Amino acid sequence: MDLDFEKGQGLLPVIVQDNITQKVLMLGYMDEEALEKTKETGKITFFSRSKNRLWTKGETSGNFLMLKDLLIDCDNDAILVKAEPIGPTCHTGADTCFKETNELSTTDFIDHLRSVIKDRHENPSDESYTAKLFAKGINKVAQKVGEEAVELVIEAKDDDEHLFREEAADLLYHYLVLLEAKGISLDKVVDNLKARHK
Repeated sequence: MDLDFEKGQGLLPVIVQDNITQKVLMLGYMDEEALEKTKETGKITFFSRSKNRLWTKGETSGNFLMLKDLLIDCDNDAILVKAEPIGPTCHTGADTCFKETNELSTTDFIDHLRSVIKDRHENPSDESYTAKLFAKGINKVAQKVGEEAVELVIEAKDDDEHLFREEAADLLYHYLVLLEAKGISLDKVVDNLKARHK
């Protein structure tokens, strides 16, 4: 990592982004010492221009930013930090310093759920329903999709919106498990839809 600290008189701008939601949480500055401390501790540390010292985000509030990844821009003079926020990021209590709510959009949540399902497949545990389902084999996974589809059809004929949504969620979840079991990504299925749309 060959950063050009001289260009910014010893400080480089740091954009902090939520590793899951991809929302920009805040902007800060790091000198070389702050960068090293961040890498060593896993907690995002800045150089505070107002305090004129190193400052670990959350050192007084407990709302730390935990390091997940660190990327350098093409000119080697800016840093993108991907982090897991522990609590709100802004000192005002807001999720971000830009007054945005830090939550997953609907499609982002589906992507997050897909990654959780993939993790349960690759790293099974006895406590995970998903891992137990994978362990039963493709026939059982496919059977569950069929069962949930039938239950959704039954609920569609009634007027209970809550039960219909519950069954729709069950079907979507088991469908994603089936795709993972087959080794086919949802992206590939969407490619088929895109081709039809043309």
